[in-house]
Amino acid sequence: MSNALLILALVFVGLFVIFSMMIVQEVSKRGVKINFVLLRLYLIKYISQYKQITLKETGKTGPLYYPCIVSVNLALVLAIAGLVLRLL
Repeated sequence: MSNALLILALVFVGLFVIFSMMIVQEVSKRGVKINFVLLRLYLIKYISQYKQITLKETGKTGPLYYPCIVSVNLALVLAIAGLVLRLL
């Protein structure tokens, strides 16, 4: 059971990477200069900027924001649950 949770956590990490790269691409299209050298450090900033930009444009949060946030949170919860079950 713990292995299944850890594998599922890795799947959600992969989804987070995909969604975050899509967000970086969208932010870049809207004129924000992307620092690719320090992308890992600025990723949270770009996700926040995506939310702000899409709220200004449409009045709603962009369609990539919540799947990105949910996937990273599920990955964290599943990884912790998998490690706890492994220790028991």
